[in-house]
Amino acid sequence: MHLTEATARSAMLAAQGLLTAPSTPASKEGLLGRLRKMGYLQIDTIQAVRRSQYLVLWSRFGDYEPAWLDELHASGCLFEYYAHALCYLPIEDYPIFRGLILHDEHTGNGWGEWAQENQDIIRHVRSVIKEKGPVCSADFDSATISTGWGDVKQEKLALTRMFYTGELMVTHRTGFRRYYDLRERVLPDWEDVQALDRTSAYQALILKAVRALGVARQDWIAPYFYLRKTGLTELLDELAAEGQIERVLVEAWDLPAYIHPDHLDMVQSAGHGELIPTHTTLLSPFDPLVSDRERALAVFGFDYRMESYTPAKDRQYGYFCLPILHQGELVGRLDPKAHRREKRMEIKNIILEPGTPIDDALADALKDTLAEFSQWHGMTTCEVISTDPPELGEALS
Repeated sequence: MHLTEATARSAMLAAQGLLTAPSTPASKEGLLGRLRKMGYLQIDTIQAVRRSQYLVLWSRFGDYEPAWLDELHASGCLFEYYAHALCYLPIEDYPIFRGLILHDEHTGNGWGEWAQENQDIIRHVRSVIKEKGPVCSADFDSATISTGWGDVKQEKLALTRMFYTGELMVTHRTGFRRYYDLRERVLPDWEDVQALDRTSAYQALILKAVRALGVARQDWIAPYFYLRKTGLTELLDELAAEGQIERVLVEAWDLPAYIHPDHLDMVQSAGHGELIPTHTTLLSPFDPLVSDRERALAVFGFDYRMESYTPAKDRQYGYFCLPILHQGELVGRLDPKAHRREKRMEIKNIILEPGTPIDDALADALKDTLAEFSQWHGMTTCEVISTDPPELGEALS
């Protein structure tokens, strides 16, 4: 199958749930279904507006109740582990990640050397959890040690280590504070014989990545779940030979790409011009559509870098700059700040990509998007401070 770049882009937007605006009201079940299709939902701490995990879902559903995500986690539909960084993952994928913990030497080995030297602390934390049930690091009060990333309680390191190895799972969060319990209490029916072997786990994640991307160029598959690239080509060849994925060629791409059988009809519809991107929204820096910066550049011509950890004097675009998706293109970025006490959304700057036409369609869609974004955050006003080019500010006013 030979595809155009436009076909691949439309298929990717459709697979990611970003082709068109939502046509029905959001629901908790809809959120879970979308997360399953994306494969993961990255968790992050930055809260210039709402945290990334909530913002990614807003981009796809518009107005929804953020508590639904926490409820899905607490009810056992989701679990936390490292996939593309720390993520919410569908609970049915637990055998994949438990298999990697058990059978892949690169998984679950965080703080291993520290753990070997501090088994007494791990035993203490384990006994407290057995006696009290779910705990968080704030439940412990001890001296801290320096890790190179700041001073941390030793019990917090023990919790982290036990989470890495799968001995503990996160039962819920209060605010952004994680509560840990023993795996056998969170998943009482689990037996490790249910875990996938390493090869099967890798194949499962490859299939999930291909499905999530719609059209997945070979070099984009491993980064989706941060898989190692060693042996990837051979696994792709095996999966293609078995008919579990289909190899395609995309114009101007120097590497083969793959599609999942579930998306054959969708990709063909895109090739016939039947998938028209109409959605305008803002994306989190950790949105799966743009989290692979090289992929965003290749597919959308959008050179995106997050500047939250860049010194303020060196920032070009802003602290928490959000890409602007408009009708299938990434047309710019904006830097928002929610002033919660004042109920005011401040848009410090909107910067369009060079050559982006400022027409009525863009101005009207962006005005609507900013209004919906502000209202979902509980803000009563939205103030745009600066735009580049200045004519955009005039169009928005």
